[in-house]
Amino acid sequence: MNKPSPSLPLDPEIVKIIEARHHDPFSVLGRHGQDRDTVVRVFLPYAESVSLAADGGDFVRLPDTDVFEYRPGTGDVPKHYQLAWTDKDGNDHLQYDPYCFGPVLPEFDQHLFAEGRHWHIYQKLGGHRQSVAGIDGVSFSVWAPNAQRVSVVGDFNRWDGRCHPMRSLGGSGIWEIFIPGLTVGCLYKFEIINRNSGELLVKTDPYGQQFEFRPQTAAIVVDEDRYVWHDGEWMDQRAQHDWLHQPMSIYEVHLGSWRRDQRGNFLNYRDLAEQLVDYVKTLGFTHIELLPITEHPLDASWGYQTTGYFAPTSRHGTPDDFRYFIDHCHQNGIGVILDWVPAHFPKDAFALARFDGTALYEHEDPRKGEHRDWGTLIYNYSRNEVKNFLLSSAFFWLEEFHLDGLRVDAVASMLYLDYSREANDWIPNMYGGNENLEAIDFLRHMNTVTHEQHPGTVVMAEESTSWPQVTRPTWTGGLGFSMKWNMGWMHDILCYMQQQPIHRAYHHDQLTFGLLYAFTENFILPFSHDEVVHGKQSMLNKMPGDEWQRFANLRLLYTMMFTYPGKKLLFMGSEFGQGTEWSFNRTLDWYVLDYAHHAGLQTLVKDLNRLYTSHPALYRFDFEHAGFEWIDCHDYQQSIISYRRKSAHEELIVILNFTPVPRERYRIGVPQPGTYVEIFNSDSHYYDGSNTGNGSVLSEPQPWMGMEHSISVTLPPLAGIILKM
Repeated sequence: MNKPSPSLPLDPEIVKIIEARHHDPFSVLGRHGQDRDTVVRVFLPYAESVSLAADGGDFVRLPDTDVFEYRPGTGDVPKHYQLAWTDKDGNDHLQYDPYCFGPVLPEFDQHLFAEGRHWHIYQKLGGHRQSVAGIDGVSFSVWAPNAQRVSVVGDFNRWDGRCHPMRSLGGSGIWEIFIPGLTVGCLYKFEIINRNSGELLVKTDPYGQQFEFRPQTAAIVVDEDRYVWHDGEWMDQRAQHDWLHQPMSIYEVHLGSWRRDQRGNFLNYRDLAEQLVDYVKTLGFTHIELLPITEHPLDASWGYQTTGYFAPTSRHGTPDDFRYFIDHCHQNGIGVILDWVPAHFPKDAFALARFDGTALYEHEDPRKGEHRDWGTLIYNYSRNEVKNFLLSSAFFWLEEFHLDGLRVDAVASMLYLDYSREANDWIPNMYGGNENLEAIDFLRHMNTVTHEQHPGTVVMAEESTSWPQVTRPTWTGGLGFSMKWNMGWMHDILCYMQQQPIHRAYHHDQLTFGLLYAFTENFILPFSHDEVVHGKQSMLNKMPGDEWQRFANLRLLYTMMFTYPGKKLLFMGSEFGQGTEWSFNRTLDWYVLDYAHHAGLQTLVKDLNRLYTSHPALYRFDFEHAGFEWIDCHDYQQSIISYRRKSAHEELIVILNFTPVPRERYRIGVPQPGTYVEIFNSDSHYYDGSNTGNGSVLSEPQPWMGMEHSISVTLPPLAGIILKM
């Protein structure tokens, strides 16, 4: 029989529970003692009465508190007991007491996390559906080493931090609790009190796998094992895929502005899968690259200020909706690459910034911990737990969502301590240099283990400096990336193309300089979103001249890109010559495809993709000298270049005329005698060009350009032609 507690001063430990500042609530709440000294203690701020469901024994409320005690007089209380209680509105509740369950997170997981080597820590930290002793519920855990108290708050406890304070797991800095009865779909956050300042913070889950639709920020417990994949054939082939020697043509997409529904709302991932895949297949691209769909609060950041490193944004649906998107891409032979941002994170108070009241994920000193240009914070790569957070995020997307690769944003800002800083606004490394040694170590480790564990996937670097060996193996001193964006080539060729043709002779080196370093890295040739925003104009309007010349110039530029060594990337809208700059908050100008110039450009991109993917000479040796040879790079006076693209069993000749003057009887040397057939002409009437060109050309035994044979061809204005023998 339950014995009432005497009216005595409250135990200080109970006072801490009531005031929600106890660091070890499990030492006070739950079942304690043995036999006749057993006491079951609960804290239920909204309860009117409480009883033990097993025997109906009533709990006694401690005077003027919401603490209830039950003293059965014997030890006959189940290990996992249920509470029957009535709230102050008269509603009845039946639930297992969270404080009768032991620790859930094994010490081995804690140890690996502390060492920064737990690749799948996302399966442990955060909120996960779980069954303990046959009892279903949700386990919550979070890393907050500088907290005095951490609680789970959510729609299941009126967002009251007093209701579910968590257990500290000691030196690991991890807090956890198992709450029985909770299910998929419940909303939650963590309420944290800093142990030094007493500051109260309410934070969303760093490891949350789904979040509310912005501007709401609560995490949502997901069903992690429901989706059934149908891309087994793709995954098996990918593991054996020789991406170094295969074509890769990437369509870069911002899902929020590619298309929307008739009311201007975001499309669901499933709708996007059907519409986008059909479009990409028609145009012949091999891959889709997504601007960050990791959850983010501000549309205007385009996803580059991430707050949810383990969650696809709810703007387009659920995680399973996104899985369907990737699955559908794979079933249709399209790879998917995700833009991923481990270089910085936003200062939003609900997210990672000063997570437990201290600079936990970032550096305390702004000279190391803040990107002033972007108004964001820099990860502290010297902390194992921070590196593990980022590493497991990379694993999460590759493993749980079957992504085929990651494009790592702003790598240069990670490599250099003085990146975009004044002379007195950065701290040198231990050797006095400007290299961020900890970030370099992280990148090398990430690239090594992701390539080992997920063969066939690629990790690409957006790296804009001359840092050596970005795409070389770590064991040779490289960073270990698969590929690197060729920002130098992109900058040079766009500067050249923006010149009036009459002036291009004075800038000829911008056409040819890139080949001096083209094979020092595994390069991607990017015309990305960054080139069509912030006053840079659209790709079409970068081109000089009247309307016809602008389209001809752009067709010529794309012809060069698809025949130049390196994989290809083109931002959405650029394939049909959108006239306006890209804007994140409206769809592409699809209506322009009603006009012949735009439709012709789109057809050209489709044919270039087909040509590129069907001719090994254009992709087999993208990263090797064996795949390219100049025929003539010196004809600056006429602004013409010509070169050979080669594979083991095929050779193509490319001639590009960067002036609006047709060139008749233009002679070039050829490697062997025979008939050369024009297989592509960017001036074709199919692309709304002037249709100047050649059918087939018979070589002559006339030495030219160091070769014994040559051909005489007609070069169309502002156009490129491709010949094959």
